[in-house]
Amino acid sequence: MTGAEAIVIGGGIAGVSAAAQLAKHMSVILLEAEKQFGYHSTGRSAAIFIRNYGNATLRQLNAASASFFETPDEIGETSLLTPRGEMLVAAEDELEHLAEYASGATGLELLSPQQAVDLVPILRQDKINAAAIEWDAQDIDVDRMLAGFLRLFKTRGGRTESGGRVTSILQQDGTWSVETESGSYKAPIVVNAAGAWASHVGAMAEAADIDLTPMRRSAAILPAPEGFNPASWPLFASASERWYAKPTGGKLMVSPADEDPVDAHDAWVDDMVLAEGLHRYEQMVTVPVTRVENAWAGLRTFAADRTPVVGFDPVAPGFFWLAGQGGYGVQTAPALAQLTETLCTNDTSPFSAETMAALSPSRFF
Repeated sequence: MTGAEAIVIGGGIAGVSAAAQLAKHMSVILLEAEKQFGYHSTGRSAAIFIRNYGNATLRQLNAASASFFETPDEIGETSLLTPRGEMLVAAEDELEHLAEYASGATGLELLSPQQAVDLVPILRQDKINAAAIEWDAQDIDVDRMLAGFLRLFKTRGGRTESGGRVTSILQQDGTWSVETESGSYKAPIVVNAAGAWASHVGAMAEAADIDLTPMRRSAAILPAPEGFNPASWPLFASASERWYAKPTGGKLMVSPADEDPVDAHDAWVDDMVLAEGLHRYEQMVTVPVTRVENAWAGLRTFAADRTPVVGFDPVAPGFFWLAGQGGYGVQTAPALAQLTETLCTNDTSPFSAETMAALSPSRFF
């Protein structure tokens, strides 16, 4: 049985970044069920940093992550961000949604329908009652971010094991034993960064029963609208999250913004859900959807209050939750990796007591 001071379960961006930070202080083994790190939600992310995305706690995490994205000195010399912008458009029945989003938001500029169309000329002005844009929303180079943290983890002496799903987790005399399909490992700390499988991992460890629900999110690549180059357009979206569209590689990625509860699995697209979402998008633009070049789905896992679950378990000593990141996992990873580091090393938290309580697994009990 291979020993270490901490075992991190889950090789998405949350687990990899946390493992890299922990490896500054202790020996760490990073376990990933798939052969490829970042295979599930991380590799299927919309890859955009939106400071006003999420509830008040998430906005604090976004703000705490911003400096890392701009100057990721530990994993590279240049920014992980490039300009994009995020524009919300509201039909008449979405005005309350837009007002709610704008409440407490920073750096948000209200636009007229004409200004919205000036930015994205395929939008139907007659369907827009109001709009707003966050100019500071930016694309994230997720591939470089993940590769950078993996490289940093290995440089600090971390060990990676992939291609073996966890089959059992037991604790005895203050030490956790983790069995996978490919090996056996032990450590006093286990970090549960298993994404959609986090509840299953918690149950194996007989940790607190925390309700985490995986939800499917689909997306499709459409050709660039004929006669237009979308490269300079912002991400544009329905204010009530009925759909969103993001320029990528000279084309458009369009999502129905679906959130269908599902069991943890290697997600695939539900053709009807995608078709309905593309129809909603099509009603707001002047160019019909004629062809889908590619489509995929990923899982976003939420706690009931839609806030991440981060901290030591209240009933299983040494079992640490780093889960429930929902659709915010990439952009909150730097802040939550730092928080994992401070909590696992008994250092002073960078966040307020209120934020810590909002994130704590103990909040459910």
